[in-house]
Amino acid sequence: MTATHEVTNQVPLPYGHDTAADPTLLAALHRAGAGWAEPELRDLGRLAGSEQAADWGRLANENPPVLRTHDRFGHRIDEVEFHPSWHELMRTAVSYGLHAAPWRDDRPGAHSARAAKFFVWSQVEAGHTCPISMTYAAVPALRQNPSLAAELEPLLAATEYDYGLREPRTKRGLIAGMSMTEKQGGSDVRTNTTTAVPQSDGSYRLTGHKWFTSAPMSDLFLTLAQAPGGLSCFVLPRVLPDGSRNRLHLMRLKDKLGNKSNASAELEYDGAVGLLVGEEGRGVPTIIEMVNMTRLDCTIGAAAGMRYGATRAVHHALHRRAFGKALVDQPLMRNVLADLVVESEAATAVAMRLAHATDLTLAGDGNEALVRRLGLAVAKYWVCKRGPAHSAEALECLGGNGYVEESGMPRLYREAPLVSIWEGSGNVAALDALRAMAKRPETIEAFMGELDAAAGADRRLDAAVAGLRKQFSDPTDLEYRTRRLVESMALALQGSLLVRYGSPAVADAFCASRLGGDHGAAFGTLPSGVDTAAIIDRARPVPA
Repeated sequence: MTATHEVTNQVPLPYGHDTAADPTLLAALHRAGAGWAEPELRDLGRLAGSEQAADWGRLANENPPVLRTHDRFGHRIDEVEFHPSWHELMRTAVSYGLHAAPWRDDRPGAHSARAAKFFVWSQVEAGHTCPISMTYAAVPALRQNPSLAAELEPLLAATEYDYGLREPRTKRGLIAGMSMTEKQGGSDVRTNTTTAVPQSDGSYRLTGHKWFTSAPMSDLFLTLAQAPGGLSCFVLPRVLPDGSRNRLHLMRLKDKLGNKSNASAELEYDGAVGLLVGEEGRGVPTIIEMVNMTRLDCTIGAAAGMRYGATRAVHHALHRRAFGKALVDQPLMRNVLADLVVESEAATAVAMRLAHATDLTLAGDGNEALVRRLGLAVAKYWVCKRGPAHSAEALECLGGNGYVEESGMPRLYREAPLVSIWEGSGNVAALDALRAMAKRPETIEAFMGELDAAAGADRRLDAAVAGLRKQFSDPTDLEYRTRRLVESMALALQGSLLVRYGSPAVADAFCASRLGGDHGAAFGTLPSGVDTAAIIDRARPVPA
C-alpha cells in the first residue's frame, strides 16, 4: 500500500523513565528517616517507568476478572479468574513490601518507605493496589485478637505472593480483603443486618449479605456482623482448616466506572465461619484503625494519580509542537502545566507527612497521633476530591490523543473518583474531621501546632491560618459548612508543608493561588510572576 503521509510531531512513548525520581517524594522519604529505602525505591521506580510494567497495567484492565461460581460439575467454587498481568502486578507489589511488610520491619520510617513505594507503583496500575492496601490495613485490626494475629500476621507480611484458594496456614503468603457495607446502609455500618451466632467451639456462624466486598479473591476478610453483644468485627477465611470452602458465596462482580482490573463483589454469608476480632459490640472501634490505614492509602493513591497525570502532560508538552513552537513554550500551556504540578506536589507532601505521622504514632508519639487522626480525615477529603478535576485537565493537555484509550489517560480519569468514595465519600470524611475535633478538642491544638511551625514564613499562609482560627471560633451552622472548614484546613496544611520543605517556586505559587486567592476556578489560572519553568522542570520525566 502506498504511503499517504509521513508521521511527524507525534510524542515518543513515555517509557524508560525512573518514576521514583520525584524531588518532593524523595525529600519526604529522607525527612522521615527512611533514606535507607531509596535504592529499592529507585529500582521499583525504574520498573514502574518501563514499557513492560505499562503493558501489565494495560492488559490487566483490558482483561478484567471473571467470576466462576460453579465448576463444570455443578459444585460451588466461588473463584475469580485474573489475567496473568494482574498476578505480575501483585507479585511485584508484594515482593517490594507494599502490603503488610512494614508491620514486621523495625527500621525507622518503615511505613514512610512503604508509602513511597506504594506511591510509585500505583502509577503503573491503581486497581491491584486495593488488595495490597486491604492487607496493609488488616494487621492493626487483627492485633485485637493476639492469638489470631500471631498465626496470620507473619503470612500477611510475607513477601511472597501465593495466589489460590487453600487453607491459610498452608500458604507462603496471604492477602486480606474487607467486607463491611450492606445494601441498606453503605457507610452507615451500624444499620448492618448480618448476624453472627456464637458456637460452642468459640467461632461464630455469620448469615447475611455484603453489598461491596473489596478484593473477593482474598484469603481472608475482615467483616462486621451483629453478635449478641452488638455490632462486632470478625475475620472469615475463604478456606477452613479441614480444606473445605467457607460458606461465603460470590453472587456477582460489580461493573464499575473504573478500577476494572480489580474485582469487587456482592457476597452472601450462609452460615459462614467467622472468628471474633476484639470484643463483641466493639466492631466499629476495632475496625477504625483499618479505616485510618486505608484512608492513608486513598490519599497516597490520589497523589500518585496526580503525579502520573502531571508528568504525562509535561512529557507530551515537551515533545509536541503547535503554532510554531513546542507546547511547553506556549505561555498559557506553561500556566496549565505549572498549576498541575503545584497541585500534585501539595498532594504528595501531605500524603507523605501523614505516612511519617503513622511511623511516629506507632513509636508512641502522642502529639503525632493527634495530628494523624485529624490530618487523615482532612487529607482524605481534600486530596481525593481534587483528583478527578486534575486528571481531566491532564488528559486535556494531550488533546484528542489523551481521549483515546491507548494513551492511558482515560483509565486515569475513570479511576480518579474512586478514592474519594472508598472508605467514606466526601461528606463522610469531612464529618469525621468534625467528629474528631468535637470528641477530642486537643486534635485542633495539635493540628494548629503543625501549621504554626511555618509561622512568619509567608504572609499569605499566616493570613490563611488566622482565618482558619476564626472559622474554628464560630459555631454557627458548623455542620452545614463543614466542607468549607475542612478545605481550609487542608489548604493550610499543604501550604505549611510546602513553605517549610518544598521548592520555593512551588510554595510561592501555591500560597499565591490557593491561599492568597489569586487564582481562577480552573487549572491554568496561576497569577503572573510565577516561576513556571522551575515548577514544570520538577515534573520532567527522568530517564531510568
